[in-house]
Amino acid sequence: MVQDTWQHQTVLLHEAVDALGIQPDGHYVDATFGRGGHSRLILEKLSASGRLTAFDKDPQAVAAAQELAASDGRFSIRHQGFCHLGELGVSTADGVLMDLGVSSPQIDDPERGFSFRHDGPLDMRMDTTRGQSVAQWLETAEVSTLAEVIREYGEERFAQQVAKAIDRRRQERGPLRTTRELAEVVAGAVKTREPGKDPATRTFQAFRIFINAELEELQQALEASLHVLRPGGQLVVISFHSLEDRMVKQFMARHSRAVVDRRVPFAEPAEMQLVRVRRVMPSEAEVQGNPRSRSAVMRVAERTEAPV
Repeated sequence: MVQDTWQHQTVLLHEAVDALGIQPDGHYVDATFGRGGHSRLILEKLSASGRLTAFDKDPQAVAAAQELAASDGRFSIRHQGFCHLGELGVSTADGVLMDLGVSSPQIDDPERGFSFRHDGPLDMRMDTTRGQSVAQWLETAEVSTLAEVIREYGEERFAQQVAKAIDRRRQERGPLRTTRELAEVVAGAVKTREPGKDPATRTFQAFRIFINAELEELQQALEASLHVLRPGGQLVVISFHSLEDRMVKQFMARHSRAVVDRRVPFAEPAEMQLVRVRRVMPSEAEVQGNPRSRSAVMRVAERTEAPV
């Protein structure tokens, strides 16, 4: 049995599953299994003929999901990022849930390299079986590229200073290998920060988003959800930072109105594909009980009857 030393507390657990409007015989998608909090609650609400399909890139999450799949024939797991959502086929799901947060076991395990609070290998890959680690990327990344990534994905106003500090460190002492080494370099370059926020927060976020192509994958998954959802199906997305939430908000806004192509003034406007868009925030009680939920924003929309 897979054991996690680090416990994960699912954010907006009941709110997200309630927003799916579970039909007992329906087919639902947990696009980011994590440690399965949402999946297990969905399964509780499904009948014997209901189905749940989950996606995850993290091998540890997949191992935990495989245990669940072995004990419950209604559930299946795909070791893929949720950009592969469209492979499920057109109008095959009654609801899609995307929880975009990094799970506590990922953050708290020093070996994964996500956190500046614990020293460990500078990795940050969601899927440790493939791709380039942050340490490998930092060996050759140009200063201009570093600055752009830190600025765009971390919204860090000291991006240029951090990039130059990383380059100086590489030239003077060789490649950065650990999270502590990176955090120390960033701390030396970022002179001011909001009270209670570590100077390395934004840079670590930027590198994690970049190395995992998180925003590109989210955009692909959002577009795929329109094809996968049946009419009346619910799209539920929980995001944890402004870049993700802005993308989700703009996507739902764009598809919840009829769009006129100004290049073809006499053509019929493209029909809206989402309705009943709403936002849900964690309760004060949840934030007090789980501080990591404080930045969460959940957005919900319903697939219309309009053809894709």
